[in-house]
Amino acid sequence: METFFEMNFWEMILRSTLSFIVLLVLARLLGKKQLSQLTFFHYITGITVGSIAAEIASQHETPFLDGLIALIWWTALTLLMSYISLKFPTARTWIDDEPTIVIKDGEISVKSLKSSRLHMDDVLMMLREQSIFSIQDVHYAVLETNGELSVMKKVGLQEATKQDVKVPLTLPLFIPSEIISDGKIVKKNLEELDLTEEWVMKKLRKHGVDSVSDVFYAQLQTNGSLYISLKENGI
Repeated sequence: METFFEMNFWEMILRSTLSFIVLLVLARLLGKKQLSQLTFFHYITGITVGSIAAEIASQHETPFLDGLIALIWWTALTLLMSYISLKFPTARTWIDDEPTIVIKDGEISVKSLKSSRLHMDDVLMMLREQSIFSIQDVHYAVLETNGELSVMKKVGLQEATKQDVKVPLTLPLFIPSEIISDGKIVKKNLEELDLTEEWVMKKLRKHGVDSVSDVFYAQLQTNGSLYISLKENGI
């Protein structure tokens, strides 16, 4: 009995480890679209792949090879659907659906709400999340394929830009980037920004900091200055 338990335990450890590695590799193959554009199709794919991996790792009765084949095949089908949707716009509409206009010129499209099976309370909630409390303020509202609501306010209610108020435009010198993390210089970012460690040290000394190890976090700002948070802050 004890020997059987030990065999079962180590088999589960091995199956879980292999499932984890395979799932990690397959997730990398599926790409970031799974997270950034979670359409209904990708939502179902994520659940299914996770369920198959859990079945392989936890169910002793499930043959490991059978589960592994199912996991790889489902991933292959997902990649195939992504390729088809990329090459054929008509198929993309069938797989991922298409955006739906639910409000136009402050008027609600009842037909679009019914076809999307969307309740008016849901629309109002999504508008409030974007600090819009009146439908009359909306020029267009589009329900995206990932379930989010994109809103264009009416012209008179849109936020003024620098061009609108004729403020001089200054192009940013840099994109805000992490320079120091937990007392260590992020060399990869320095290389991308064409900066040197000597430049970093010069900036630190201007703030009265003599050692990189004293810095908890440092971020390069758009104007070339350095935001610095020291470890001794203790906040």
